[in-house]
Amino acid sequence: MIEKTLLNFEFSNDQKDPSLPVLVFIHGLFGDLDNLGVIARAFSDQYSILRIDLRNHGKSFHSVEMDYTCLSNDVIELLDHLKIKNSILIGHSMGGKTAMMVAGKRPDLVLKLVIIDIAPVNYGEHGHRIIFKGLKAVAQAKLDNRQEAKQLLANFIQNEAVQKFMLKSFEPRSPQRFRFNVDVLENKYLAIMDWQEIFFSKPTLFIKGSESDYILPQYQKIILRQFPQAKAFIVQGGGHWVHVEKTPSVIRAIAQFLTVHKN
Repeated sequence: MIEKTLLNFEFSNDQKDPSLPVLVFIHGLFGDLDNLGVIARAFSDQYSILRIDLRNHGKSFHSVEMDYTCLSNDVIELLDHLKIKNSILIGHSMGGKTAMMVAGKRPDLVLKLVIIDIAPVNYGEHGHRIIFKGLKAVAQAKLDNRQEAKQLLANFIQNEAVQKFMLKSFEPRSPQRFRFNVDVLENKYLAIMDWQEIFFSKPTLFIKGSESDYILPQYQKIILRQFPQAKAFIVQGGGHWVHVEKTPSVIRAIAQFLTVHKN
């Protein structure tokens, strides 16, 4: 069950064709509902749009529980609450795994999936520990200034784009100094990287950044076993945050997928 309150979300559904599905955008680890906002806006003239803050992120509630069972249940309860029975889920990274789990549990709610740079596999340790060290260093220093937080983060995270991404959630009023729940995300990190196989027989698009190591060739059989209608689109020059680095290419891939697979 969702604790305390429903997930924080933004739902725009005025003057839209009720026969069209709702596009549901689900962010990744350390993100919030604004992360996929540019892509969402590209489709907002035609489709109703739902953007979600997952638990322990953005303005949604914090909880010590953090795995794909509870993440998917949160989203399912929100879809039921909003009476959305016709959706296309679009998720990046952790949000992509959440979308896949929702589709596996409740295929009646989901027409299609768009999964951005994540595979339905157990990744184990995948290079985030140094990020957690940087985030916790900012909290321990009790920094109230974003620029000072950036300078401290740079000691742990060399990639400036990743620094900038983390600092989007900087919140000096929070004891952890970030809107996302650093302690729980670190404690539940292996659960977030884990996966239990599901099955979803409807059209699914996997978008991969060519420079990312999250969707590897050896995962193809694993993907097709769970998603027999899966198709792949590789964005050249894109990394794991391909939707930020190569936004127009991602928008075109999604638009083509929606057009080809219209009911």
